[in-house]
Amino acid sequence: MLRRRSRLTRESNELSGEAKFSVGQLVHHRLFEYRGVVIDVDPAFHGSDDWYHSQARTKPPKDRPWYHVLVDGQDARTYVAERNLEPDTSGRPIDHPEVATHFYTLGENGYLPLTPHN
Repeated sequence: MLRRRSRLTRESNELSGEAKFSVGQLVHHRLFEYRGVVIDVDPAFHGSDDWYHSQARTKPPKDRPWYHVLVDGQDARTYVAERNLEPDTSGRPIDHPEVATHFYTLGENGYLPLTPHN
């Protein structure tokens, strides 16, 4: 019964637009095979239509959460639809020059933000 309840809760969260990932969480991009850390979450797509049509090749839903991610091993940020991310369970730190701008340490469940996020 507990397993069923968690599945129902997850499905309810998906329908409500609730974000699966939070600030500081380590993530892996399913399509482009990079790791990163979430620095901000938008409840829905907040970019321009031009950007969406030129960059979001798989046309992910605009009404689901999108994430601002620092890319490991690069001086790059990405804007990623939730469906293209999965948890990164490696626990390895992210090598990015902005990590110290957003976080003060890597904890057991991801990075701990310098300022609290809801």
